Amino acid sequence: MKKLNTTPISGMQELLPEKQIIFDDIKNKIEETYKSHGFQKIETPTIDRSEILFAKAGGDTEKQIYKVVKTAETAEDADQALRFDHTVPLARYVVEHESSLNFPFRVTQIGKNFRGERAQKGRFREFYQLDIDVVGRETLPIAYDAEVIATLYDALKSFLKPKMLIRVSNRKILSGLIEAQNLQEKSAQLFSIIDHAEKVSPEKTAEALDEIGLNQDQKDLMNSFMSIKGPRAEVIEKLAALNIENETTKQGIKELDEVLKLLDAQDAEAIGDMLIVRGLDYYTGTVFETFLPDYQKLGSICSGGRYENLARNYTDQNFPGVGGSIGLTRLFSVLDENNLLSNETEDGKPAVALEKPIDIAIVPISENENEYSLKLAKLLRTKGFSTDTILTDKKLGAKLTHAAKIAKFGIVIGENEAKTSELKIKNFETGEEKPLSSLNS
Repeated sequence: MKKLNTTPISGMQELLPEKQIIFDDIKNKIEETYKSHGFQKIETPTIDRSEILFAKAGGDTEKQIYKVVKTAETAEDADQALRFDHTVPLARYVVEHESSLNFPFRVTQIGKNFRGERAQKGRFREFYQLDIDVVGRETLPIAYDAEVIATLYDALKSFLKPKMLIRVSNRKILSGLIEAQNLQEKSAQLFSIIDHAEKVSPEKTAEALDEIGLNQDQKDLMNSFMSIKGPRAEVIEKLAALNIENETTKQGIKELDEVLKLLDAQDAEAIGDMLIVRGLDYYTGTVFETFLPDYQKLGSICSGGRYENLARNYTDQNFPGVGGSIGLTRLFSVLDENNLLSNETEDGKPAVALEKPIDIAIVPISENENEYSLKLAKLLRTKGFSTDTILTDKKLGAKLTHAAKIAKFGIVIGENEAKTSELKIKNFETGEEKPLSSLNS
């Protein structure tokens, strides 16, 4: 009987070994894609000064930051928190090391972040994020926005079979529209209403627009804006038809057109969609979210955007950037729940298959064969095979049952095998036995 509650705290993920293998395999595939696109890997501290993290947290995120509580020796020790994403720590990193970096700085960060999310299905408090960013000094061409999005698309394609769709917008378009309507004081509310529009009924969205005091013409304009989505040419034409005479909006439309054009050139499935505005208020231009159209209930599986002023709280220099993130903990959870971890590819092979944790299990019949078995295990490891040796004093049948649960192949070592080194390896899935020499064939 359990003496204490051993259930993980809500919002924390624990995996059994066979699924941990899949998780790590996906993480490695994403990391390899990032590397192939020229992104350099760094790590920033999990704990940072609260003033750094709170400087750009904003919105609901600020309420979710975990403060670090410890017996403080100094004031600095007493004012620390766990990072909630990689982007804010990256801004600090760039300011700290800018004299040693080459700009544009293409960077990836892979690690755990923490948010005190309200306990609910699919929301995690501790989670892996796999980020990429491109940071410039003073300026950063808009083409890098498309480069980041295309890299993330390729990373997801490395293990996902279902069709993906990237929905792209530009916050300058809405900002300019709000400015043209003299609604700047309601800007934060309007961004929030649009950000939540897909999560609530149309009636709720209409009520929200009424509650902040928009007149009928303004509501009609906002509804027209929110309805715009589709291929590049169609979206740009509909945005132009709104006749928003505002330079910020015009710039946003121009940037959106360029990003979608470059994504088309790289065969990334992307559309323009004005419902995409992103909740974090450090985004200033391009914003995007990625969905699986056949599994809409999964929500966004990858997102990000452009930020022009993220480092302004730390320096007078300007370091514009664009970045995106794959939240692997949540993505893995929803893929597993929807049986998409074993989705078959066109050649009939699993895209991501459940695997045994170990390649080979060596099963000595008695303790007399332990020495030989351990030497064999060491040899197999030098040849690249993960190997376990079953050293329990149970009967052979029980040992083999255990070996079949954890390994793909098994080798039984009896007195004769130890003397002659004439070994057979058994495929636990098919039951087929072959000479050990066939293992590399």
